[in-house]
Amino acid sequence: MAVKTNIALQLVLGLVFVGLFSATSAISGTATYYNVYVPSACYGYQDQGTMIAAASDALWDNGAACGRMYSVRCTGPTNQGVPQPCTGNTVTVKIVDRCPSPGCQATIDLSQQAFSAIADVNAGKINIEYNQV
Repeated sequence: MAVKTNIALQLVLGLVFVGLFSATSAISGTATYYNVYVPSACYGYQDQGTMIAAASDALWDNGAACGRMYSVRCTGPTNQGVPQPCTGNTVTVKIVDRCPSPGCQATIDLSQQAFSAIADVNAGKINIEYNQV
């Protein structure tokens, strides 16, 4: 019986550790959206679909961000306009463009379709958590 208890305890501790690691690996930022997808800084006039995004200077990495995939989740509003904008969904997007300073107002500028999958577009800008996948 002690062996079963020990194995169960190890399993629970392992799951707790994995849960803590996953929760702490998310990066906080903000997201806005855009709706003109071509040309893009990474792919010119090649269509990359609609689950795409533009990287801010913080993520751009001199163009190395092109093609990177990010999982993005809305965590809340950035203003009082839409007090509960989040849908509870997560979206995975591909970086296809650059959102340069000083015009860029977010960490990740999502396509309108990607933004609407995770939040009410009327919010315009939201707080997010994101991870490279």
